[in-house]
Amino acid sequence: MTEAARQAAADLEASQALRGQPVLDRLVALLDLERIEENIFRGVSPAHSSVRVFGGQVAGQALVAVGRTVPPERKVHSLHAYFIRPGDPSVPIVYEVDRIRDGRSFTTRRAVAVQRGKAIFALSASFQEPEPGVEHAESMPDVPPPDDLPSRADSMRKIATKLDPAMTMPRPIDIRYITDPPWEVRGQGNEARNQVWMRADGRLPDDELLHVCVLTYASDMTLLDSILMRHGVYWGFDKVLGASLDHALWFHRPFRADEWFLYDSASPSAAGARGLATGRFFAQDGTLIATVVQEGLLRILPD
Repeated sequence: MTEAARQAAADLEASQALRGQPVLDRLVALLDLERIEENIFRGVSPAHSSVRVFGGQVAGQALVAVGRTVPPERKVHSLHAYFIRPGDPSVPIVYEVDRIRDGRSFTTRRAVAVQRGKAIFALSASFQEPEPGVEHAESMPDVPPPDDLPSRADSMRKIATKLDPAMTMPRPIDIRYITDPPWEVRGQGNEARNQVWMRADGRLPDDELLHVCVLTYASDMTLLDSILMRHGVYWGFDKVLGASLDHALWFHRPFRADEWFLYDSASPSAAGARGLATGRFFAQDGTLIATVVQEGLLRILPD
């Protein structure tokens, strides 16, 4: 084994030494925003971050900000967001909340994330007083259980020498690939679909809004992979430039983000350097808990 290979393997081992509850606790702390004013909150990014703020982080923090201005008996049922500028992880993010409306059944909020006086992200969210009504849901696909699958870290060990260090950083979300991991099927034309099991890698407090925010954080992970699968390319291995453009989530039923949920995503279209991906979240018992749609910027750079 070459020195570079040994160092890459050592880096991967070191990144996985700190995992599970300590890493999840960091995410919980990250989502615990500082309240500066009645409708103004401040958040920070992890000390060891990539060159820009992870989209799931700013979406999760913005949802925390608006959620803290809503009565706890009203539950978030949808959010719609735009990623406007790349966030700088070295600078705190200020979240300005606008209390759009408090109706008899629904509450509407808007938040803008600001750095250096400029908006980097905007989110609108709707909350509802629980009430009965008609009910149906799609069935969960037939997939192997998560305990039968290797973790993402274990799947990556054999390619440690080829990885960007950012890809081996400790993650608060445990991910198990059901479909072939995208880095293993590069150069092939595959179905535009990606399936993974996910859960928070530890135990979360019994705070329903926190569980929703953690799923929001996780929803920005692996979703655009369904587009890349179709074209046999992947981040860090091929000359792909990507970024989230907009993001929409609908929450259908209560769930715990620290219990396994299936993330089943697919891409109906890609054109104009943009790709569209849709995803469905199922609890392990087959309950459909949430639906997501995202459009992402996807540029294949010239050699």
